[in-house]
Amino acid sequence: MTDPADLAERVRGGDLRLHELEEHADPETAAAARRHLLETETDADLETIGDFSFSAGDADPNVENMIGGAQLPMGVAGPIPINENEEGGSGAAEGEYYLPLATSEGALVASVNRGCSVIRSAGGANARVTKSGMTRAPVFRVSGIAEAAEVVEWVEENTEALREAAEETTSHGELLDVTPYVVGDNVFLRFRFDSKDAMGMNMVTIATQAACDLIEDETTASLVALSGNLCSDKKPAAINAIEGRGRSVTADVTIPREVVEERLHTTPEAIAEANTRKNLIGSAKAGALGFNAHAANTVAAAFLATGQDAAQVVEGANAITTAEVKDGDLYASLSIASLEVGTVGGGTKLPTQTEALDVVGLRGGGDPPGSNADALAEVIATGALAGELSLLAALASRHLSSAHEELGR
Repeated sequence: MTDPADLAERVRGGDLRLHELEEHADPETAAAARRHLLETETDADLETIGDFSFSAGDADPNVENMIGGAQLPMGVAGPIPINENEEGGSGAAEGEYYLPLATSEGALVASVNRGCSVIRSAGGANARVTKSGMTRAPVFRVSGIAEAAEVVEWVEENTEALREAAEETTSHGELLDVTPYVVGDNVFLRFRFDSKDAMGMNMVTIATQAACDLIEDETTASLVALSGNLCSDKKPAAINAIEGRGRSVTADVTIPREVVEERLHTTPEAIAEANTRKNLIGSAKAGALGFNAHAANTVAAAFLATGQDAAQVVEGANAITTAEVKDGDLYASLSIASLEVGTVGGGTKLPTQTEALDVVGLRGGGDPPGSNADALAEVIATGALAGELSLLAALASRHLSSAHEELGR
């Protein structure tokens, strides 16, 4: 068996590079060698990082230069009833769900859980995925606007040929549409795909490349970058807030006045006012893209727990919270424009995240395809709505600081 210390010494001497260790040892030994090297060169103690519960080989598709595992506390909120009493069609989620949340922020799980309890007392929430589609937007170079118009015309007349080229690369993805944008001698094409139960970023990137090859073969346009930032991935972008990316999902609930008063210790009017002045007016004054209290808090914790791409929390913050008084009761909703989630592929295959998805009951592909990812989006949105309700109530009742103080945070 190869000694990790010997491998580390070879790296230090320049005989090997860090990323080559798996070519000379099994994944566990390679990770141990990197830890040994880092401990020697930095005086760090990596005993805890090296104490992880999954096989290093299982993480090969997810990370390079592996040294171990990062551990976060994981809590659970719920159960929360979703789409049990809806009218006019059904959502993908139906029943009661627990939502695992991985976080280092004290009071977050308690806050979301309080909101879940209130929603449960109100008879449950409704949630719907209203639009779905993962995007990739390449940018092409042309000589000027006349040539740009010709390229756009060709794309619009040959969408079916682009669809065939793209879908030859995947057994699951479907090209839904291609939207052109022209800026001077730049042509951006925003491809939107149905990626079923996968978050789909890698899928649509490969499929879009095939479509771009056809465009270059058949037009005078030259591909400059497969991603031209009109996608827009992992960056704040108004286009995602307006057009959506991944899943656009809304959750709402009507909470009787007596429940608001007894469980949240405030009134529907106070929560509605706090939401208007904080989430709407305050966010507008700040020039924010998200008009919510802290939706990304719940989204991030759910992403970490269930193996989603954590950087896409940026898009998950594209959310609007509403609160108003209806017939004396509180109506509240949360609409997330771009929630990028999947139940297959990527980090969802890691053992901890697989177990968390089992807690939700949504691991793997759904029947029909896409239904599990839709349901996960609805559960996360409802959990985020619970977090919004709890925080707004804490602000309206002036209990925010005392709640953190009581929990020792």
